Amino acid sequence: MGKLFGTDGVRGIANQYPMTAEMAMNIGRATAWQFKRKGHTPKIIIGKDTRLSGYMLENALVSGICSMGVDAILVGVIPTPGIAYLTNSMRADAGIVISASHNPFQDNGIKIFSGDGFKLPDEKEAAIEEMIFANNMDKLHPSPSELGKAYRMDDARGRYIVFLKHTFPKEHTLEGTRVVLDCAYGATYRVAPETFFELGAEIFTLFDQPNGKNINVKCGSQHPEVLAGEIVRRKADVGFAFDGDGDRCIAVDETGAVLTGDQLIAICANVMKKEGTLTNNLVIRTVMSNIGLSVAFQKLGIDSLMTKVGDRYVLEEMQARGSSIGGEDSGHIIYLHEHTTGDGILTALQVMAAMKKEGKPLSELAKIMAVFPQSLINVDTKSRPDISTVPAIMAVIREVETKLGSQGRVLVRYSGTQNMCRVMVEGPTHEETERYCSEIAAVVKTAIG
Repeated sequence: MGKLFGTDGVRGIANQYPMTAEMAMNIGRATAWQFKRKGHTPKIIIGKDTRLSGYMLENALVSGICSMGVDAILVGVIPTPGIAYLTNSMRADAGIVISASHNPFQDNGIKIFSGDGFKLPDEKEAAIEEMIFANNMDKLHPSPSELGKAYRMDDARGRYIVFLKHTFPKEHTLEGTRVVLDCAYGATYRVAPETFFELGAEIFTLFDQPNGKNINVKCGSQHPEVLAGEIVRRKADVGFAFDGDGDRCIAVDETGAVLTGDQLIAICANVMKKEGTLTNNLVIRTVMSNIGLSVAFQKLGIDSLMTKVGDRYVLEEMQARGSSIGGEDSGHIIYLHEHTTGDGILTALQVMAAMKKEGKPLSELAKIMAVFPQSLINVDTKSRPDISTVPAIMAVIREVETKLGSQGRVLVRYSGTQNMCRVMVEGPTHEETERYCSEIAAVVKTAIG
């Protein structure tokens, strides 16, 4: 049996296995069956980002869901965290998002949320996979009179905006604040500007005219350069860049300087500690966190714990340890007191709230953490052997670690969503990190590229 689910749902090139209409229909069928309960008409909410292939996959999912006697509620284009919120607030049995997040438009993916708004646990994903590969779902079909229906929900975006506005402190306002938003031609292109506008901000919006093929192209959280320039040109107070499905956020201060996700975590955790809302005085982060975050937390007297890369692992640890904030350097941050999953717009609002509460511009707040130079090289791979079993790679890693000593670190890991190996080096200078990173990447390419 093959494996469908990766670290963040099912993902691949649209119209190629596994992201085909046939597979989407089977995912819909298996998901519907897994969430059916006797004496109850189950319903599953479906949302998507702006990719062209979203139409194909949406209709296939609806066919599969309805064929199992479950109703499908279509909400159209909405950020991934919006589906998590709606699934929980509407007491739906599950929620499905059609998106490949920050990937290029030709990719797509399917993420599933449980009725409580949390991403599916591993055992539920395994049960769905097992049903699909058993290839016997035809035997489970209900009678023609018991088929499900499909509905379109018109006020989904408005409901989600109301939720977002309630996460911003009532004693503060965004009136008089100039904000630039980079919507990445993605799922936030309407929700983000409307939310900030309704909170009183003066809005300037970039990359908000999606055409199905331009999502994430030279914009968004991975390419904030245009946003930075626009902030300076507009003399804006702050700017935010989201990714294609709206669960990540990168901030840019009033000088045009780009802040990392780690810096945003440090800023918000510090405010939460002052307010007494940093439960257990603990922040959950990943192995990709910058060394500077550890140094900042030591100065602030904040405890932290590292997990594997992936927001699901961050969330699991947050729930287990009772932490109220956790996240990744990529800008995927979870505020568990507010939401069940990472939410880019919510993160932007929390950063704005920190600016208002502290009475300082973002450039001043950013000084809370010094970012150590970091280099990252992605190497395309044909195979994925355990890194620890490849002698050449382990030898060069040990060599670089010895040279860096306590002034840096090395992390070599496979991507959870793409066929590549990520080589990351942190050190005291840009020149050293780039040189060491290139050395390791060259060996990785030769060994498994």
